[in-house]
Amino acid sequence: MNENEISKVVFESGLKIHRKVGIGLYEAVYEECLVYELKRNGLKVEKQKDISIEDKVIIEIKAVPEIITYHTYQL
Repeated sequence: MNENEISKVVFESGLKIHRKVGIGLYEAVYEECLVYELKRNGLKVEKQKDISIEDKVIIEIKAVPEIITYHTYQL
């Protein structure tokens, strides 16, 4: 599976979770839901991994009303 195919699965899984559970939960809850969905779709998933990896996709989950400069520093 290439990066575009993986990104599509990630996006669709995130959208499915958003539609099902809505807004207002802690990031950890969304993280667990996303991990479950991605594994269910056959993807290899590692949580809270150091950045020094060479895999294809890294996801940063934000459960905030808007992205501010501080959040970009976290990436």
